[in-house]
This record gives sequence, C-alpha cells and structure tokens, in this order.
Amino acid sequence: MATQLLIAAVYILFEKDDKILMIHRFNTGYADGKYSLVAGHVEKGESFKDAAVRESLEEIGVKIRKQDLEFFHVMYRSTEAGERVDMFFSIKKWEGDAVNMEPNKCDELIWVNLNKLPENSLDYVEFALQSKLKNINMSEWN
Repeated sequence: MATQLLIAAVYILFEKDDKILMIHRFNTGYADGKYSLVAGHVEKGESFKDAAVRESLEEIGVKIRKQDLEFFHVMYRSTEAGERVDMFFSIKKWEGDAVNMEPNKCDELIWVNLNKLPENSLDYVEFALQSKLKNINMSEWN
C-alpha cells in the first residue's frame, strides 16, 4: 500500500457577542459564492497554530496568539484533488478589527449566529460547525 500525503488546512472560528465571523469566497476558483471561515493551507515547516496565526493576519488583519486558539474539530476529507486534513480552531480574543485584507479572494465579511448560518455556507465547514454544537471533535467527509 502506498503512503498517502495529506494536504493540511486550518480554519479559524472568530467568536464575538454570540456571533461568528464568516467570509464570502470570491474569485478563488474554489467554492466561490460560498461562506466559509478564515482559513488556509499549512505551509511547509509550519504548525497548525502557526498557520492560523498567519492566515488571520493575512485574511482579516488581526493578530492572534497561539495560546488563545481552542481546538474544536478535525476532519479528514477525500476530494477529487486529494486527501485532506482540516483542523478547526475557535478564538475569542484578538488584536485589531477584522477587515477584508484580500478583496481579490473575498467580497464580504459578516457576523452571524452560529445557529443561523447562511444558506450558501460551504457544506463541510457547516458540518464542522454543527459538530462543534454537538461536541463532536472528529469527522470524515467523503
């Protein structure tokens, strides 16, 4: 059996005043028109939490600390493009105001109730968020 290489990504759930931050994907070539979380691939030599710190600054201009990240879900996904492992963290403390730092990839930031996600939310992200509500910390998505 051949060794499988997994593509790793992180997703950051920003929580404030009973709302969560979602981004509207635009012009990326993947899941455009869908709402998701601040997210990105883990780069070579980077830990999951280091990637979350970097992506938060790159995408919404806020500074977070690794120790403030709380793990809530890990998902194995099998896609046409390859096998993936997605690590989901939540955070309630950060420095700065969330602003769209990548208008070429995102055309809207919105704060929504976790129980009332937009209808056009990215399906596996919505599943992970629902798993958080049910205290399920691991899933497989095919």
